[in-house]
Amino acid sequence: MQLLMRRPEITGFISVSPPANMYDFSFLAPCPASGLVINGAADRVAPPTDTRGLVSKLHEQKGITITHQEIEGADHFFREEEKMDHMIGNVSEYVKRRLTETTR
Repeated sequence: MQLLMRRPEITGFISVSPPANMYDFSFLAPCPASGLVINGAADRVAPPTDTRGLVSKLHEQKGITITHQEIEGADHFFREEEKMDHMIGNVSEYVKRRLTETTR
C-alpha cells in the first residue's frame, strides 16, 4: 500500500484482509487510486470493524472509488475452499471490470 503512494503510474489496488488494527494506514490520505478491499466477516486477525473503518476513511477521498466486499463466514486466511474460491472470484471480476474500464 505504501508503494501505491510512491508510484503515480499505479492506477488501482486490491487489498485482501488488510490489518487495519495493526498498522496506521493514514499515509493513504489522500488515496491516489481506486481499489478493492476484501475481507472475511469472521476475521479474528484483522477484525472487520477495523477494516470497515479503513474503508470509510478511504471513501472520503474525492475522485476515487473504493469497492468493499466482506465475505460472510470467511476468516483472515480464507481457509475453507469455498470461501477462498469466493474471494478469488470477486477479485477476478473486479480486475476484469477495471481492465474493461481502462480500455474504453
